[in-house]
Amino acid sequence: MDYLTDLVGNKEVCSTGMRAEKERCQLAITRARAGATVSLISSGDPGIYGMAGLVLEMLANDPTPLPVKIIPGVSAAQIAAARLGAPLTLDYACISLSDLLVPWETIRGRLEAVAAADLVTALYNPRSMRRISQLEEAVAIFRKQRPDTTPAGIATALGAPEEKIILTDLGHLLEHEVDMRTIVLIGNRSSRNMNGWFVTPRGYKL
Repeated sequence: MDYLTDLVGNKEVCSTGMRAEKERCQLAITRARAGATVSLISSGDPGIYGMAGLVLEMLANDPTPLPVKIIPGVSAAQIAAARLGAPLTLDYACISLSDLLVPWETIRGRLEAVAAADLVTALYNPRSMRRISQLEEAVAIFRKQRPDTTPAGIATALGAPEEKIILTDLGHLLEHEVDMRTIVLIGNRSSRNMNGWFVTPRGYKL
């Protein structure tokens, strides 16, 4: 919310911490039912690991319709891609390594599938203080399918003053600091480091 100070003005601001998403959405719905115009804020795009889906689920069985307008944003994968070069110019996948809402066995299966399918992959929520091994396992899965020289990008605190961008490769990815504010991009078999830019060729003949 600190990023929106210039837009908030004297408007009422209600916020919740992590893991209180349901409470936050319910508060927004309650205030809207009372006649207020409510903006429910998600970082990135509200429909990509954001609150749009949860609000629509909570309203799905509500007998009284409530008007909803979803405003698109820019997801972390897009910002990271722009900082790193052009890694997402071909088919890609986004996978969250957080197992709070999805069992790790399911996430592992998705990782194995996209690694085998040779999709450029954006890893959201790659590591937290509690979750350490998941990123290590994800990297091991990709190393079975792709060479260690495959480009990999690490983007942390995107848009903040402390933003940090690292272009490395799959074999050295785990040597770098990664946390919950980081998104990791792993190239496919055709991705290349071109003069310091992470590029996935589209297939044009040059």
